Amino acid sequence: MLADLSPLIAATTQWLTRSYPAYGGALAAALGEVQARQAVTVAAWLRYPTPTDAALVRMAGPGGSAGLDWITGADAAAHEDPDEFAWRTWVDEVVASWAACLLIDADLARLAVAAVADGGLAAAPVEFRRLLSPDADDRRAAALLRHPDLLAPVAALHRTALDELLGPGQALIA
Repeated sequence: MLADLSPLIAATTQWLTRSYPAYGGALAAALGEVQARQAVTVAAWLRYPTPTDAALVRMAGPGGSAGLDWITGADAAAHEDPDEFAWRTWVDEVVASWAACLLIDADLARLAVAAVADGGLAAAPVEFRRLLSPDADDRRAAALLRHPDLLAPVAALHRTALDELLGPGQALIA
C-alpha cells in the first residue's frame, strides 16, 4: 500500500516540513521530516485503506495544496514556477490535516497507529516511534511541526472526520 500512496505521502510530508520547518541544521531537518512522514503515512493509510481507494486517488489526484497554502498564509505568487512546485498537486488536504492532528495529540496518534495495525492496513510491521514517543532531540527538531497553536488551523479542517473514524466501534474498512 505504501508504494501506491508514495507520491501523496512524499508531497504531503514535504508540504508539512516546508510550512513548519525544523531549526538546527541537517540533523534537525531529518528528524522533523521523519516525524512528519510517519504522521502522514498513518493518516494516508487511514484515509485510503483499500487498494481501490489508493487507485482512485492516484487516478483522480488528491487535490493539491492551494487551500492549505491559503490557510497558512503562503504566498501564492511564489508558486508560479510549475516545474519547481509541481509536487504541490499531490498534497492531500485531509491527510495533511489528519497528520497535523496526530503530531499535536499523542493520544490520538496512538489510536491511529493502533487502528492501522488492527485494520491490517500495513503489509509489514512498521514502527512509528518518532511519532508516538519523540525524544528530546525529536521535540526540539519539530518544535514548529508539533506546536498546537501553529498547527491548529490545519488540524481543525478535518479533525471531526478523524475523530469519527477512530471513535469506538468504527470500522476502518467497509
